[in-house]
Amino acid sequence: MHVVRLLRVVLHLFAGLAISAFVYPLIGEAGRQAQIRRWSMKLVALCGVEVETRHAAGAQPAPRALIVANHISWLDIFVINSLQASRFVAKSDIRDWPLLGWLCEKAGTIFISRGRVRDVRRIYEGLVTSLHAGEHVAFFPEGTTGSQGSVLPFHANLFEAAIEAEVPVQPYALRYVDAQGRLHPAADFVGDMTFVQSMLTILKARGMKAELTILPIIETAPDSHRRELADAAHRVIESALSAGEKV
Repeated sequence: MHVVRLLRVVLHLFAGLAISAFVYPLIGEAGRQAQIRRWSMKLVALCGVEVETRHAAGAQPAPRALIVANHISWLDIFVINSLQASRFVAKSDIRDWPLLGWLCEKAGTIFISRGRVRDVRRIYEGLVTSLHAGEHVAFFPEGTTGSQGSVLPFHANLFEAAIEAEVPVQPYALRYVDAQGRLHPAADFVGDMTFVQSMLTILKARGMKAELTILPIIETAPDSHRRELADAAHRVIESALSAGEKV
């Protein structure tokens, strides 16, 4: 059965290539975002993953914000895009993934190379420009995927973009669970696992649900410090995930 699901996913990827090449040039930004949302929702569904969006008390998606989330899997981008089409910052390795890397690039993903200070500066300036233009921008401040059950320390550099663009930080907490509400091991994309191996593991899995919790915004001010914003985002995301595990 998972072979049939894999074939459907591959066909959907090719459909995404066609949309990017022939439809994107003919539609505006609003139409492009709608296409990204619909395509992402279908990809996640084809992978057999249900998405449940939750709202913490008093939390609503901000119209303009720098979105940050914990990072578990390559699926994270598409789970978030199924709710809100966003321009992501992602490590440059993703560009080399079969089909999906090219699609991420066409969807506006900004690729960053590890350890290159000039790259960080270039991307930071691009984020500020995008936020000023009203685009939704998202990144994973852990800088890499981590096993579920823990949140790695957050890198603070790109939080500066929210301060300069005068927009709040919008934290999202993300986890993947089974039918009993336990963390689903098939979601973990860590170590030497390749993208293809991860996709096959997810396609073979059953009953996986992505729980995406929207958390209250963290306001910024001209005198805010990026480290303080990163620490605040880490605390609320880690707290939300810990609370979810106790349910």
